[in-house]
Formats: sequence, structure tokens, C-alpha cells
Amino acid sequence: MKKVIIMLLSVGVLVAFQKVEDKKVYICSSVASTKYHFKKNCRGLSQCKTTIKESTEKKVRRYGRMLCKWEKKALKKK
Repeated sequence: MKKVIIMLLSVGVLVAFQKVEDKKVYICSSVASTKYHFKKNCRGLSQCKTTIKESTEKKVRRYGRMLCKWEKKALKKK
């Protein structure tokens, strides 16, 4: 019984310290761009005249980017 409890606690600790992968997002590399997108073919990104770059949600939010309004609408529908 002790072995089972120790094993379960060990697994719990390992899972708790496992690094969660941050979501990949897309941004327009324009200086004026302020939004990020979950899909590379998002309607909001279709107006981007410069390159589209891939990043992580955590990183782009740190720089003050907000979620695209089209992506927000799609999330609300789910």
C-alpha cells in the first residue's frame, strides 16, 4: 500500500512540474500591428502587407498584443 501511495505522489509531482507548451500564434510583423491570431489564414491577417511570423501567445502578450476580434468571435461561438 505504501508503494502505491509513493508512486502516485511521485507521478503527481512530475506532472505538476511538467512545462506546459505555449500556444503558437501568428502576427503581422508590421510596426503598426497590435493583434495576434491563432490561425495563419485568419481574416484579420489577410490585410498584412509585410511578413507573417510565428510566435507564442505568452511572448506576444508580453509585448502588448491583443487577440484579433475575428478570433474572439470564433471562441465565443464554441
